[in-house]
This record gives sequence, C-alpha cells and structure tokens, in this order.
Amino acid sequence: MAMPDIANSAQAQTEGTLDRVGMSNIELPLMVQTDDCAPQQVSASAELFVNLGDAQAKGIHMSRLYLQLDQLSTESELTLETLTTLLEGFITSHHELSQQAFAKFSFDYHLRRKSLISEKRGWKAYPVIITGLLNDGNLELELQVNVPYSSTCPCSAALARQLIQDAFSQKYEQQTEINKDDILSWLGSTQGIVATPHSQRSIVEVKVKLNETNSSFPIIELIDLVEDTLKTPVQAAVKREDEQEFARLNGQNLMFCEDAARHLQYSLHKQTKFDDFWLRVNHYESLHAHDAVSITTKGIEGGYSA
Repeated sequence: MAMPDIANSAQAQTEGTLDRVGMSNIELPLMVQTDDCAPQQVSASAELFVNLGDAQAKGIHMSRLYLQLDQLSTESELTLETLTTLLEGFITSHHELSQQAFAKFSFDYHLRRKSLISEKRGWKAYPVIITGLLNDGNLELELQVNVPYSSTCPCSAALARQLIQDAFSQKYEQQTEINKDDILSWLGSTQGIVATPHSQRSIVEVKVKLNETNSSFPIIELIDLVEDTLKTPVQAAVKREDEQEFARLNGQNLMFCEDAARHLQYSLHKQTKFDDFWLRVNHYESLHAHDAVSITTKGIEGGYSA
C-alpha cells in the first residue's frame, strides 16, 4: 500500500498564499570557499525557505529542501555558484508551488591574524551571515560580517589630558628651571599620568549586497576593509611591544561611534563590488551602562534603510 502524501494531495483547510515556508536552525558542517582562498570548514546554522504560491496547497515538501542542502554539505562547497544552484533547485523541486527561494547560512569564519609589531599569529573568529534570495529569476546575494575593534572616546581623552596638564602645573609651578630628566621621570610615574581615557571593545555589523563583479564571497576583503579603515583591530596573540603599539593606535585614532560610522561609510562608498550597504557601529561603553550606536546606509532608493 502506498504511503499517503498529505502535502501533495490534501487541500488547505483555509486558503491563502504564504511568503515563506521552510526550516530554520539546521546545524551542519560546510566547506566555504571565499576570496579565492582554499575552502574552510565551518559549523553552520542554515535556514531554507520557499514561498507557497498555491493558495489551495496544503504545504511544501520540506524534505526536498533538506536533501538538497545535505548534498551541498557532503558533496560540494558553498560558493556563489553552488548557492545559486541550490536556490534554483528549491524552485525546480517545487515548480507547481513556488516562485521564490531563500537560504541563509550563519557561521564563524576563522582567520590567522598577525600582531602589530612582533608578528605573532593567533586565531580570530568573525561571525558571518550569507543569504541568497531567488525571486522570479532575480538573484540577490547578501554578505554580513561582524568585526570587533577598540574605540577610545575623544572627550575622555581631552579630559585626561587636562588633568595631566593640571598635575604638571601643580608639580612645577614653584620651579623657575625645569630639568628634562626630572620631567621624563615624572611623566613615567602614576603621579604624572594621573588619568587615562576610557576605551571599550566595539563591534561593527556590516551588510553588503553583492553584484556580478564578485567571483567569490569577499569575506576577508570586507573584514580587511573594516580593520584598515578603523585602524584599531582587536588582537589575538600579543607581546608587550604589540600592546604598546595598540595603545598608540588607540591614542592616535580617537573616535565616537559617529566617527567610526562615517569613516566606514566613506570606505564602502568607494567600493564597486557592493550595490548597497548597511552598517551598525556598537560601542559597548565602559563609562555608561548603555551602548553608543550609529547606523548608516548607502542611501540608494529602494535600498537598505536604517
């Protein structure tokens, strides 16, 4: 006796089309190929959807989506081409029901990063989200990366400098002649540097729409763009000389969240690989219990909004 196929044979109790039907939180290993580099294995979480365009159909065939994803995981790599093929397969397997297909992959992408001076190397994990949408033959590909960095408050730095100036005036106000070695010794003491500006670990979330000029997912390229623009990337392995250089970079690149967002906005505007971008700068304040946030977009009509 043939097993019943309710999704294929039964009629919906209440008729209506649905924008997305599918699965989420699918855990699986994937080989991801990016930036013309060798594929890297990641532990991913996937979401798979198609629309239900037939108002009378009971449901979709979820197993068809899952089996195509499983084949990608076991027999291939996630690339621009295979993601496109996956979405086309979703629609082909639901040709009588669906005209749209959506897939989303979330994972940590690990990079070996050099320290600032000693060039010691360590692993850094960058959260990545890749999404693909195929809608009536129109393909949209989106890449998101989260990049940590350090931000030092310009206001706090100015207030710290003022306290140091005041301490200097009090220390030497009675002296008509000042010895250089004495000043150097005083500046190297806790009495000399009486205050330091506050800084905090910060995160930028950036999403870009990829265009046809991309031959692969530009994950490393996008991470490098952010770190090179802000100049204070969070470090992995460090020696004392690296920590000192990190302090210098923070002191020479003071920034409010508005500054960081504008710097990145300028850098992203110069890129030709991205049709659109959205970014959110999060400064996890050490002074306040709340966060400082700035959000901006490319500002194109019909594009991302804040």
